[in-house]
Amino acid sequence: MTDVLQELGTHIELKRPDCVLKHEVAHGELNVEVALSSLVSFVEFLKADRTCKFSTLVDITAVDYPSREKRFDVVYHFLSMYTNQRIRVRVQVREQDMVPSITDVHPSANWFEREVFDMFGILFSGHPDLRRILTDYGFRGYPLRKDFPTTGYTEVRYDEKEKRVVYEPVSLTQEYRQFDFMSPWEGAEYILPGDEKTDGGKG
Repeated sequence: MTDVLQELGTHIELKRPDCVLKHEVAHGELNVEVALSSLVSFVEFLKADRTCKFSTLVDITAVDYPSREKRFDVVYHFLSMYTNQRIRVRVQVREQDMVPSITDVHPSANWFEREVFDMFGILFSGHPDLRRILTDYGFRGYPLRKDFPTTGYTEVRYDEKEKRVVYEPVSLTQEYRQFDFMSPWEGAEYILPGDEKTDGGKG
């Protein structure tokens, strides 16, 4: 499988040397890094080329590297239903860069790009409706950036008692944080060695 992916990577690089910065096969997957300015034409090529036929957009996401000049990797995952192969395409972007939208090539990119904008603050030029999709109206900040505080800023909710919308500081709580790994599961017949907290171990 690695040889097949390596051949595919070589084919892509030879066909589109104007787009491909580098490619590699890692963990059984083909990874291709492309220039930001060539992104749309490269995605069109992946879809139309007879050897590639990557006609299905699976996902778009991003990775934040705050210490890097080009802070973000925008990552695209494509699937070829014809050859049963996958490819991961990466573009590096600065915080102020605008990434060209691929909605004209893959209409399903619409909500993916909105999610990346909402979570990372990355702008997509040419997107038909670029607005937040997961967070509340008026939400400040981008939750998946590494510098976003874990307690967030404020959240908006409708208070049934006060019959109005209220703004409150975000508080990320998790119930049942205290786990007792030395106790047996409820209803189990056995007692773990040294466990004196169960009825069976008090004899």
